Amino acid sequence: MFPPASRRVFLRDIGRGAAALALGSAAAAAAPIEASRLSDKFLLLTGAGGNVLAWSGPDSVLLVNGGSADASDELLKLVAKECANKPVQVLFNTCWHPEHTGSNEALGQRGAKIVAHENTKLWLGTEIDCRWQKRTYRPHPKAALPNQTFYSGVQKMTFGGEAIEYGYLMQAHTDGDIYVHFPGANILVAGDLVGAGKYPILDWSTGGWIGGMVDAQQALLKIANSSTRIIPGSGPAVTAADLQAEHDMLATVKDRMIKLMKQGLKPSEIVAAAPTKEFDAKWGDPKLFVELAYRGLWGHVRELGGIV
Repeated sequence: MFPPASRRVFLRDIGRGAAALALGSAAAAAAPIEASRLSDKFLLLTGAGGNVLAWSGPDSVLLVNGGSADASDELLKLVAKECANKPVQVLFNTCWHPEHTGSNEALGQRGAKIVAHENTKLWLGTEIDCRWQKRTYRPHPKAALPNQTFYSGVQKMTFGGEAIEYGYLMQAHTDGDIYVHFPGANILVAGDLVGAGKYPILDWSTGGWIGGMVDAQQALLKIANSSTRIIPGSGPAVTAADLQAEHDMLATVKDRMIKLMKQGLKPSEIVAAAPTKEFDAKWGDPKLFVELAYRGLWGHVRELGGIV
């Protein structure tokens, strides 16, 4: 096993060669933003960079995620149109990524409550060297930072006379992922903890890894039932059965990759070994997913009993 200092250098160096993938690109906002009604109170907005859930209460609106910055103006205009011009009072960030936090500044300046895990606030307030993207993210202005954060456990809130539950799922897609559950409507917003038909992003630069994703999805499965509408970070809503299939896929790939890593295989060799082969037809090109999973696993070698 590498000593801690050597392992940090190793992770830094291998990250410089990782594939690049834009999380908040302008291309994500190229399609028109569309609103589909899930019920008389809930809207799902797509085309803003990432999925946005809007809940229209008696006097104000609650959003889960806020799309990308370049789509924010159009998104908020559509929310106002669909929600009778009621102000957005609450905004949840399910993680720090730019396709979900692009409306933070605009809504923060208007006095909205921005709710997130404390780690998401810390990431948004600092420079992020996202090595697998070969990209640096600059700190956000103060108005864009979450102003209500928490550290652990299940939290509760009442909005429009109805209950909301939200909680932290440790080190999965990032180290600041939260879900937001609306028990009355049986809607569970999972953000990028769910891939929804494509291999998920395991952002190891900010604490994500495949083992955490397996655990996080198992926790979500305990919340959902057969009728729950699960809203991913992008793509269509999925069912508990869909989530179970993704969980099982991740658990299988995790176990296979650990075995391959213990054989001393490099990332390119693990890709060539095809640990995802029977899943690719459904989930897509596995190359980036396998590379990110590899780097995340290296950050957890001790708890895995060592790899080399």
